[in-house]
Amino acid sequence: MSTHDAKIIRELARRIAEIAAWPIQEEKRKVCYAVNALRPIRPTVFCHPVCAWDVLVPESVLQCEDEKAREIEYALRRRIYSAEHFADDEVNDHTYSVPRVIRSCGWGIGPEYIHPQEARGSYVWDPPVKARRDLDLIKVPTVEYDAEATRHEFEFYQDLFGDILQVRVHGGCHSYAGLIDEWTALRGLNQTFLDMAEDPEMVHEGMRRLMEGRIAELESAESQRLLSLNNADGSVGSGGSGLTDELPAPDFNGHVRLKDLWGFADSQTMAPVSPAMHEEFVLRYQVPIMKRFGLTYYGCCEPLHQKIPLLKRLIPNLRKVSISRWADKRISAEELGPNYVFECKSDPMVFASDVFDEDAIRGSIRDTIALGKEYGCAMEFIIDTADNIRGDPYRVHRWTQIAREEAEEAAA
Repeated sequence: MSTHDAKIIRELARRIAEIAAWPIQEEKRKVCYAVNALRPIRPTVFCHPVCAWDVLVPESVLQCEDEKAREIEYALRRRIYSAEHFADDEVNDHTYSVPRVIRSCGWGIGPEYIHPQEARGSYVWDPPVKARRDLDLIKVPTVEYDAEATRHEFEFYQDLFGDILQVRVHGGCHSYAGLIDEWTALRGLNQTFLDMAEDPEMVHEGMRRLMEGRIAELESAESQRLLSLNNADGSVGSGGSGLTDELPAPDFNGHVRLKDLWGFADSQTMAPVSPAMHEEFVLRYQVPIMKRFGLTYYGCCEPLHQKIPLLKRLIPNLRKVSISRWADKRISAEELGPNYVFECKSDPMVFASDVFDEDAIRGSIRDTIALGKEYGCAMEFIIDTADNIRGDPYRVHRWTQIAREEAEEAAA
């Protein structure tokens, strides 16, 4: 890396170290721990604007010349931007994580995606599982750790700014138990719906193979000591904080196991199916994986209000449930009550509309907090689908400010 690029990156690293030392970081940790322990001080607020980052931190602000240096610069600038502009509860610390280099064969097969010329346009795909015989093409995912490549990456970052930030090897393996969205990619979404009615055994056999493959993959990572704790920083599931003192398990001895971690599962493609079909074709295969984790988070953008009773009955370590824009909030709050975290996802249309209606946003957040109080819910508010902000960063900034104001007002 050139001296020019290294200087820019080191300056950004120093700014992150300054932000990590702000006293407010401890306040944020306190409220996050409280929500996850189901003893909330106030609702927490998080901002993960996903595709809006190209507006918030456009490529034009990057100053480094080398491609890898620009990738590092971009990641650091996002961390700084978040801390300086979002009135949320994201804890900014002084660590920099270098993920383990892990190679996998995946499922051995995958769909061929057909994308349009338009950026972010809708796409279709050609699923590879067209007949029952194609199930034999599905492989058990391998977990091959490249210790030398990981060491090389760690030393690179340690030499670059290890005197400023705490560089650590962390991550590289996921804790995802979703499966069904992976199956619909392999089989096709419409075909999966048809199979549920006309050839249910096809779905069961496919999901069984994926479940067994995912369990083997996770157990391999565990036995090779390739797991990293996810209870102290960053988000878990589809958003929200993972800060908790309930993990790792009480008998933790330094070797991270699945039961020391947050797990995650969702079922976005199954939004249209009934609770009974959800239990038969989805949860039957997700639950044996989720049970292996210490705590679990369920859901993303799918409306789950009619399926919360299933989740409560079948997932013994359930702690957080995603309540999306399309879910009935009252039913969700009543079902979750004081025993689970109500993860309230933002409405993407408030960012994409012609008029950014602050009064409507405030009213919606206030009403949701009132529901949470009525039913004793611990709550988190999350921006996670701000894909179109009409080129206006203010919309994201202001949403977090409004949510934080209402959260603090509720605690007053």
